[in-house]
Amino acid sequence: MDPFLKRLQKINTIEHALEELKSQITLSDKLQEIIQFCIAAHDGQRRKSGEPYIVHPILVATLTAHFNQDESVVATALLHDVVEDTTYSLGFIKDKWGDDIAHMVDGLTKIVEIREHELAPSNSSNSKLMSSALTFRKMLIASIDDVRVLIVKLCDRLHNMLTLNALSEEKQLRIAEETLVVYVPIAHRLGISAIKNTLEDLSFFYIYPDEYKKIDQFIKTHEHKIQLTFNKFISNTTSLLERNGFDTSKIQIFSRIKHYYSIYMKMQRKGVNIDEVLDLLAIRILVEDDIDCYKVLGFMHLEYKPLIARFKDYVATPKENGYQTIHTTVFYNSKIYEIQIRTFAMHKVAELGIAAHWKYKSGVGQAPNLNWLKSLEFSNNNVEEFYSNTKQDLYSEDIIVYSPKGDIYTLPRGATAYDFAFAVHTDVGSNALESFINKVKKPLLTELKSSDIVAIKTAAMPIARCSWIDMVKTSRAKKHIKLLCSHRQKEINELSGKNIVDTVFSRYTPEITEQLPQKSLFKIPSTIDYLKHVKKIIETDISKTKNFVTRLTLLTRKIKEYQFDNILIYSNFSINSVLFEHCCHPKFGDEIVAFKDGNKAVIHHQMCDKAYAKIKAHQQMLFCSWIHDTVYQYKMVVSLPNTRGELAKLLSYMAQYEIYILGVNFGREKHSYIQYCDIEFEIKNANTEEVKKIIQKKVKVIDFFSKKDAYK
Repeated sequence: MDPFLKRLQKINTIEHALEELKSQITLSDKLQEIIQFCIAAHDGQRRKSGEPYIVHPILVATLTAHFNQDESVVATALLHDVVEDTTYSLGFIKDKWGDDIAHMVDGLTKIVEIREHELAPSNSSNSKLMSSALTFRKMLIASIDDVRVLIVKLCDRLHNMLTLNALSEEKQLRIAEETLVVYVPIAHRLGISAIKNTLEDLSFFYIYPDEYKKIDQFIKTHEHKIQLTFNKFISNTTSLLERNGFDTSKIQIFSRIKHYYSIYMKMQRKGVNIDEVLDLLAIRILVEDDIDCYKVLGFMHLEYKPLIARFKDYVATPKENGYQTIHTTVFYNSKIYEIQIRTFAMHKVAELGIAAHWKYKSGVGQAPNLNWLKSLEFSNNNVEEFYSNTKQDLYSEDIIVYSPKGDIYTLPRGATAYDFAFAVHTDVGSNALESFINKVKKPLLTELKSSDIVAIKTAAMPIARCSWIDMVKTSRAKKHIKLLCSHRQKEINELSGKNIVDTVFSRYTPEITEQLPQKSLFKIPSTIDYLKHVKKIIETDISKTKNFVTRLTLLTRKIKEYQFDNILIYSNFSINSVLFEHCCHPKFGDEIVAFKDGNKAVIHHQMCDKAYAKIKAHQQMLFCSWIHDTVYQYKMVVSLPNTRGELAKLLSYMAQYEIYILGVNFGREKHSYIQYCDIEFEIKNANTEEVKKIIQKKVKVIDFFSKKDAYK
């Protein structure tokens, strides 16, 4: 826990509380007047712990000042329980200190009233308690029109959680669960990670004390070793950046261990023990300018081995709440490190969220648009997911978007404008041409945010976008893309079969396939033997009506095989080269088609729009296929028990599948249960998932990718 919070946790006197408040903000005459008023108003009241009640409002104000220096907000924190717990009215506060403070105090009083009305009693069943907590959260968000109220409420809850040990076990559990369901998602949405992380850990301590204790014992037992590992990595990284022109006095590098609840959730989602949590060891690098983030990233990736699948760039694409950081994970000295790279300004926003840059003019002030926060009202969360340790995050909410006419559509977070099109109507999705989000033209795969107004422009005919099936979020969109593409693929196969046969006989007669039954032509692009069979039938028919020279030419014009690297071309014309078109970038294993351009074969992805236009125009085509006996290279990081012979067992197992080892990097540390091993190998199998499953049968795979596709 942060040293500042630890100090606050121990304070139980008015004098010490005031000292801490003064360390966070200079007390104006107005604040001093309010403090004296609150001390008098709460005189005689005590908390369950026995300390004077006024200690709580003063420390809530101290927390608020730590995150936000706005005098009105700090004043509201001091006064937040006056209307609820004393004889003074809201009108008194309004007359004494103005509309702005009274407005915020009223908002905090409403939250208490909603909680009493919506939250089930502590003796209710767990499911009822959780359901009512979700309802309370939705009502709470709906009632707030000034986000400063939420900042004060979060600080209020944080201090309550810091002093929860004074209550009974039953109340501790109930308040901890309520905190996790109601307040953690709000802190997350406001981007105040310092509050979110602390609330999570404190809730975790009371909800799952045994699991908390295990993680705590592990961290404390390995604290010295972890710190030495951090020190070595930080020293190497500092030297690396210094060698590459960075002034180390203008950057900051520090280590951190993930907070306990985050570690626990990772263990549950991935089914691993704490020794295998990837980003237990984390480094944060702070730099001056945005561009420096990318320079540091480049040097880190060149120096260490990056785990490609774990790279995220939130600098170029910030989260809704303003969070900006580059996340990457590297493999170094048999350990895995998460690295976060951000500027000092980004760090302030990441820690303090919306409170970091909150400014008000006179009066209540102009608050930013809170529609993104309001989406918490529409959550369909099932809190049972938390108890059954599913992969869903507690605060991964649905979003609400609108059509230009005001119709409401609920979509899962991460949904695109293309998902929206299919949600409106199947025909709108199938014929979608482009999208307009908040009246600005955007790509169809643009991720939507709550409260977006989305319009879709459609084409006259359906457009098949088969490569997009993994880029949409909703099952409805996936289903219709698949259906649309199956129809398109059948049409393409039939037309391609016709074009290939017509090309074979183009010397003798145009469009020979008009004389053939059309229903079997779809087999030709995928089966060379069937193409040869059809050719033989047509040749037999032609030879009955043609002269001797034509018959002789037909017999000598056999279909030949031409090999170019990984591509086979079959043709009765001379083909001397293969070109890959840049419009669709076909990669190995994709369904492909080939067009004849003189003595060249031009390769397109089968679902390429340009290829489709050429196919419909009956351009000359050739039979093509991939050569499937090529060797493919892969890289992986696996975790192995730190016992003698484990690496040898793995390599022997891999040899059974005709896997050839190219390189092994295996560092060992004496007292670690798990060691990480970096292995590079090759195999005659192009299917990355199949190869990965072979390895997973023997060991736990941390990172796995084909070298060919690593940076695609």
